[in-house]
Amino acid sequence: MTGRESLWGVDRTVLDGIAAHIAAGRDPALLERVAGRVMATREAGPRHLSGELQLVRTAFREFAADQIVPVADRIHRDDEDIPAAIIDGLADMGCFGLSIPAAYGGYAEGGADELLSMVVVTEELSRASLGAAGSLITRPEIIGAAITRGGTEEQKRRWLPAIASGERLCAVAVTEPDCGSDVAAVTTSAVRDGEEWVLNGVKTWCTFAGRAHYLLVLARTDPDRAAGHRGLSLFVIEKPSFTGHEWRLTQEGGGSVEGRAIRTLGYRGMHSFEVGFDGWRVPANDLIGLDDGLGRGFYLQMQAFANARLQTAARAVGVMQSALELAVDYATQRSVFGRSLADYQLTRAKIARMAALTAACRAFTFAAARAVAAGDGGLEAAQVKQVACRAAEWVTREAQQLHGGYGYAEEYGISRLFVDARVLSIFEGADEVLALRVIARRLSKP
Repeated sequence: MTGRESLWGVDRTVLDGIAAHIAAGRDPALLERVAGRVMATREAGPRHLSGELQLVRTAFREFAADQIVPVADRIHRDDEDIPAAIIDGLADMGCFGLSIPAAYGGYAEGGADELLSMVVVTEELSRASLGAAGSLITRPEIIGAAITRGGTEEQKRRWLPAIASGERLCAVAVTEPDCGSDVAAVTTSAVRDGEEWVLNGVKTWCTFAGRAHYLLVLARTDPDRAAGHRGLSLFVIEKPSFTGHEWRLTQEGGGSVEGRAIRTLGYRGMHSFEVGFDGWRVPANDLIGLDDGLGRGFYLQMQAFANARLQTAARAVGVMQSALELAVDYATQRSVFGRSLADYQLTRAKIARMAALTAACRAFTFAAARAVAAGDGGLEAAQVKQVACRAAEWVTREAQQLHGGYGYAEEYGISRLFVDARVLSIFEGADEVLALRVIARRLSKP
């Protein structure tokens, strides 16, 4: 903001006194004390969890250590599928129903802290692996929120219990090749034909679309393009679960839907697909909200994205925590010019700043979770998603830098964290779109 106060409509004195706080935060003595604590504990700071949340954290950390960590690097290197043991184990622990109302088989019972379990679980799973575990919760968060807010009672009872139990896995098909974060511009069409809708179009970056049983598809049900976002509706499409990188389904009469996994730099295991619909027929009762849901798809999707952005911030915190631990371990073990790497002041300053960012983003994520639970946390979810994901890129970069040449080798887990962190600022709303289309607009409102 410095130098651009007039553009923000604030007085130049608004930042008076900030320099003193920045200087205090960069004081070498403070950084040394912080680094000493982090080196001793491998933690960014106290978490201030309730007893119940601490039990949740411990349970998922133990599961991650037993089931996820041993296979995380292999899944990344070979672009393998997520093992069934991980998915089934998380289903047994209730992982997929954390934000689904208890009345429909989930564990959410309302209240200011109802999303905190999801945040804690997401961090622990992402600490083990973003691609093999930490992102498994995202799809149920999005589809569950859309059904809860917009579905009929029959639809809620038909879909939500199966999602909450993990019996039915989920994916989201919103983005298209020619429109990424510009959701209102989607062109995939759904045309009513008796008691069915016929879908045509191509979706891309449909993460987990192979393994999923339910696809949440945003399609244009109003042929008048002038209707814009008001012409979009949401469908839940059932399909068999497929492993691997390609799949195809056909219907009598010639309809088809097929998926092809996109090779990616990181974030492997989930597999992100391009999915094409060609005359694919969907029962009319699979339109969320039935006739009342016509034209509401954009709004339901945007509301669901608040949960997804919050969950993405928690994913970023988990990646940062893991990078911090690896940095501490390596710095402690590595000797450079006859001294432990951990003894150098620059190393300790880096680790202290990494810990400060991780702790700050964790606290912000908890605050945003309470705001979203209160019903009006869209701004906070977008803000924490943007801040935490940018921070994750810096923290993993610094941790990789401390590893030197070994940080560039796939043999070392920090290389996986580095490439995984890069995707965080892209999905669930690209960084620039959040800044200009969500955050700035909300902040500029009187």
